[in-house]
Amino acid sequence: MTSLLCITIFSLTLVGSVYSLPTYSVKMFADLGGNVTLPCRMPEESSSFFSVGIRVKWTKLAEDEALNEDVLLSMGFHKKTYGSFEDRVYLQELDGDDASLVITDVSMDDAGTYRCEIINGFTDTMQDIGLEVKSDMADGVVFPYFPPLGRYSYSFDEAVEACSEQDAVIATFDHLFEAWKAGLDWCNAGWLADGTVQYPITKPREPCGGANNGPGLRSYGRRDKNMGRFDVFCFATPLKGDFYWLTQPERLNFDEAVQACVDDGAEIATVGQMFASWKLEGYDRCDAGWLADGSVRYPISRPRKNCSPTEAAVRFVGFPDKQERLYGVYCFRPDP
Repeated sequence: MTSLLCITIFSLTLVGSVYSLPTYSVKMFADLGGNVTLPCRMPEESSSFFSVGIRVKWTKLAEDEALNEDVLLSMGFHKKTYGSFEDRVYLQELDGDDASLVITDVSMDDAGTYRCEIINGFTDTMQDIGLEVKSDMADGVVFPYFPPLGRYSYSFDEAVEACSEQDAVIATFDHLFEAWKAGLDWCNAGWLADGTVQYPITKPREPCGGANNGPGLRSYGRRDKNMGRFDVFCFATPLKGDFYWLTQPERLNFDEAVQACVDDGAEIATVGQMFASWKLEGYDRCDAGWLADGSVRYPISRPRKNCSPTEAAVRFVGFPDKQERLYGVYCFRPDP
C-alpha cells in the first residue's frame, strides 16, 4: 500500500522558445516488501509539446552529488535499469505523458529522495520525490534457533541464554503468534518465555502436526524446564548500530573472521543482528558469511535465482569446521 502526502503547486514559465518547469516535491510511503509508484508526468499546460522521442531519467539522490545512483533511463523503446534496481523498476506509462516509476519488492535501502527528469526538446521537467519505507514488524523479529550440537538440545535456561548470546530475548507467545500471522512456518518445536513449547505452521503437512489440522501454533504445552530439550524462538529488536558485510580480498576461517571485524573497529555479528537487519531494514546480500556462533548464513530480502529463489529468508549454510577458509564475514559496529 502506498500513500501520497503532499504536492507543491508549480507554474509554467516561458524562457525564449523553451518551457522551463521548476522542481516540485512529493512524499510517498511504502511497506517493506511491497510495491510503490513514484508519480511523475508532464503537466497539462505543456502536454501539447510532448513528443514520442522523450528522454526520461530517474536518479536516487545522495548528499554528495557524486554518489547519486542511476535508477532508470528511458529513450523511446529503449529502457535500462541500474544496480540494485535492475529488474525491479519500470515506467508505469498509463498514457503518453506518464513517466511514473514503479518500484517492486521495496527494501529499507530504497528509502530516500528520487529525481525524475523529462526532456523532449521543448519542455524540461524535474521533480523530486521522497520515499519512506515502513516495516509491519518494526518492533522486532522472531527467529528459530538451535546450537551447533544439533536440534532439541536446550533446557529452558539454556534457551534463554542462547537468545541473549544472539543479541535477542526469548520470544513470548504473542511474539510467535504475530510472526505466524506474518507467514512464519517452522516445523521444529521451541521454548517460549512462558515455559511452553510450540511451533508455527502456515502450510499443514504430515510431518508437522498432520495434514488434516489447520494452520496455527502447534503446542506441546508446558514442559519440564530442566529435563525438556527443545530448540528456542528468539526475538530481536531494531539494531542500534551498523550491520554490514566486510569486504575482504580472501575468504576467511572463523578466527580470521573474528579478527577482521575487530581490525575494522567492529565485532563479528550475531544471528539476532542478522535477522534484525534482514527483516527490519531489508538487508540483502547473497554472500555466505561467518557469524559469532560459528554458523554461516546470508540474508535475502529480494528472492532471485541462486539466492533463495522462492522466498525472502535468512539462509542457513550450517556450522562448518571453523578452520575452513571458505567464507566471508558479517560485522556489527554499535552506535557510539
